[in-house]
Amino acid sequence: MTKNTIPSVIDQEITRLELQLEAVLTTIDRLVKENRSLRVQQESLATERASLLEKHELVRHRVDGIVTRLKSLETGT
Repeated sequence: MTKNTIPSVIDQEITRLELQLEAVLTTIDRLVKENRSLRVQQESLATERASLLEKHELVRHRVDGIVTRLKSLETGT
């Protein structure tokens, strides 16, 4: 290698590393945004689940009450 090719090789390597670093930073940015979105979605789903569990309990109590009334009608008490 001559003196002129060494800086050229170094410049090429620096350019390659810059491109790799840019790709990594882009990936990090995308993952941060995706993570933020997933956390919001998870929170929303947890809230929805809690609401559905509460509704399920209310319905279960109402059905239990209806069954109890039906049994009392059958026995005539």
